[in-house]
Amino acid sequence: MDYKNSEAPVTTITYDRTKIEEPTQNIYEAISILAKRANQINDDLKKELIDKLEEFATHNDSLEEVFENKEQIEVSRFYEKLPKPTAIAVEEWLNGKIYYRNPEAVSSKE
Repeated sequence: MDYKNSEAPVTTITYDRTKIEEPTQNIYEAISILAKRANQINDDLKKELIDKLEEFATHNDSLEEVFENKEQIEVSRFYEKLPKPTAIAVEEWLNGKIYYRNPEAVSSKE
């Protein structure tokens, strides 16, 4: 998924609790789903960042030589400016882009 083009806010904002709990009718279940999605987003972004930084890594055994790589700094700054994973998860949740299911609810209906 392309998190770079997310419409999620970069700063902290207050959300209407009823809109967040509306799909599940349970605020705790909604927050649990959001937390799991935020962890997925965080893992994806972290892996992507590490892969990009590996391109610029210099592999030497000398601890005395530390180079400042401008490209590495630019990549790091770009990722720092992205919205937080929780903000992206809430944005996806409110736009109905998160698929979820409750296996306990399915088995109790049978």
